[in-house]
Amino acid sequence: MSDVPAVQISGLVKSYGTKEAVAGLTMRAARGQVTAVLGPNGAGKTTTVEICEGYRRADAGSVRILGLDPVADARALRPRVGVMPQSGGIPATARAGEYLAVMSRFYARPVDPAGLLARVGLAESARKPYRRLSGGQQQRLSLAAAIVGRPELVFLDEPTAGLDPQARHATWDLIAGLRESGATVLLTTHYLEEAEHLADHVVIIDHGALVAEGAPAELTGSAGQLRFRAEPGLDPAGLLAALPPGAIAKESPAGAYLIELSGGMDPRAVATITAWFAEQGVLARDLRIESRTLEDVFLELTGRELRS
Repeated sequence: MSDVPAVQISGLVKSYGTKEAVAGLTMRAARGQVTAVLGPNGAGKTTTVEICEGYRRADAGSVRILGLDPVADARALRPRVGVMPQSGGIPATARAGEYLAVMSRFYARPVDPAGLLARVGLAESARKPYRRLSGGQQQRLSLAAAIVGRPELVFLDEPTAGLDPQARHATWDLIAGLRESGATVLLTTHYLEEAEHLADHVVIIDHGALVAEGAPAELTGSAGQLRFRAEPGLDPAGLLAALPPGAIAKESPAGAYLIELSGGMDPRAVATITAWFAEQGVLARDLRIESRTLEDVFLELTGRELRS
């Protein structure tokens, strides 16, 4: 496997008028891995991916896709890269099976289109025109079109948006299969569970710049959380004094409590917490120990306010 990353972005800048959509972004996607690019609405994800796909030009910085320039070397990259846009771009009258068969003819070693159509659950809809497919079916046809040519690198923009749980998990299996075959996947998604389940590497961007990156386990860390429910308004000051430095206790919403230890939850800490329950006469309900999720990390880094 080449040492050259599948995607290498250095100091990328892109503005629209006075708005800077991407502000000096540097990131990479290693070959043979699933890299998830996460960020709130307006963070610069779509612009970054469109520049990588060669649909937009950068104002400054460097972008290399499989070691090549996505604009100058577009013809050389086309048979090596698969693209699944969030909106299909498939002709409304094209029949699903015929469209995928036509797409397969552009590649030297395509996947069998009929078999791929079955893998994405569209075998019975092969003769339906695109406009008569449901939103989820259109999404799955776009995914099939992106991978029918056995690409080395696949860009997937919200691949499970609008899918039901069964179709979402089937898509996850398909993406995992791409990685197992040696392909690289660059994934953008708003489903944090999806990124945590699929990604080898996660990149979080906000306001057009990198704010964090790493494997999901590296980002979530070893911080232990203990959650419980009890009567509202408990004062955990005495409990915090007995726990290691850096412990945090929160009540939100009323009656729902979170205790977090930076060094991780261990038997001694649990014993201290339950002893405090007994001293205070607190009957804790729904007591459970959890690890931080990628969603916890994402909200800590990018905030909880709504974005347009």
